[in-house]
Amino acid sequence: MNKIKTYFNWSSGKDSALALYHLLQDERYLVDELITTVNSHYNRVSMHGLRKELLTAQTDAINIKSSLIELPEMPSMDIYEQKMLETVSRLKHDGFTHSAFGDIFLEDLRTYRENQLAKAGFKTVFPIWKRDTKALLNEFLDLGFKTIIVCANSKFFNENFVGTIIDKNFIDNLPEGVDPCGEHGEFHTFCFDGPIFNKPIEFTVGEKVYREYAHPNTDDSVCKSDNYGVWYCDLIPK
Repeated sequence: MNKIKTYFNWSSGKDSALALYHLLQDERYLVDELITTVNSHYNRVSMHGLRKELLTAQTDAINIKSSLIELPEMPSMDIYEQKMLETVSRLKHDGFTHSAFGDIFLEDLRTYRENQLAKAGFKTVFPIWKRDTKALLNEFLDLGFKTIIVCANSKFFNENFVGTIIDKNFIDNLPEGVDPCGEHGEFHTFCFDGPIFNKPIEFTVGEKVYREYAHPNTDDSVCKSDNYGVWYCDLIPK
């Protein structure tokens, strides 16, 4: 059987890790490349603030080819979409037909991804779509994955929350209204061990910093939000 050549949009966090795990178990698909967007100004994973060195160590341990989409510090939607088009055009030339994501239930984001990729001739795959997020997090832990919180929205959390390793008690201690997987952007994580890795990723916890952001200058509903503050925990490769 000819497998479906698929690239995975890798964020470095827990939802990506679990979605990739499920995709790798599905014999229909051949996951042949991981794609991650990084902030070229800081050399860190976009949104997560993870050092590029740890991303590289992580994808090396997964043992799947990885590539970066390098974005400026505050990219416009035009720049973002142009960079994505360059990447998917190259992937299409290399024989890829499908693009996979770790999204769970953000309908507008899924629609945006599907519409943009359809223009380039790609179909999309969402391995953990519409799964209950509490059940997903418990499954993630039961499979032996390990993850640490690298950034969190200051609307819900203070600096003590970042740098926390998620365990079985995590859900019970979340503020009311926060999704167990942080699917609305409440927090992001770095997955450092689990069944998709050939070895754990070693790091130490560094300083915690607070940054405030204005919403992007766009009318696109996918990106528009109020001003918000984020706590980051720097992880330092060993």
